[in-house]
Amino acid sequence: MGMAVGGAKGSGGGRRRRGGRRSAISEINVTPLVDVMLVLLIIFMVAAPMMTVGVPIDLPETQAKAMNADTQPITVSVNPAGEIFLQETPIAIDEVVPKLEAIATTGYNERIYVRGDTNADYGTVMKVMARISAAGFKNLGLVTLQEQEK
Repeated sequence: MGMAVGGAKGSGGGRRRRGGRRSAISEINVTPLVDVMLVLLIIFMVAAPMMTVGVPIDLPETQAKAMNADTQPITVSVNPAGEIFLQETPIAIDEVVPKLEAIATTGYNERIYVRGDTNADYGTVMKVMARISAAGFKNLGLVTLQEQEK
């Protein structure tokens, strides 16, 4: 009662191919696809925060907590030179309310954020807020940065 070890050629238990020809592999290699997707994910994760701010403004810091946001609000920005921007488009102070009324999808319940630069004239920021509030918009807020503990 003995068993032979080793033995004849090709006794490894695999399939035998006729004539030594190799057939095409019908499986999809997903490794390159996964690699490309991971690289794209990293690129978008890095680039996404850079695309959110349109007008360069140095926001003041406060201890206020971040708000929950379901939809993208309309932003009105005031830079240090006193120029006013609706989203990323420069506008005059007299055009703020008519343009807001034109683009507000939910009417006077639209969320509007005012972003005032730290070095912007306080009076200009308040004039913009007063005009928006006087027009009847109810959800008006100031945008600040979270204060860093030192």
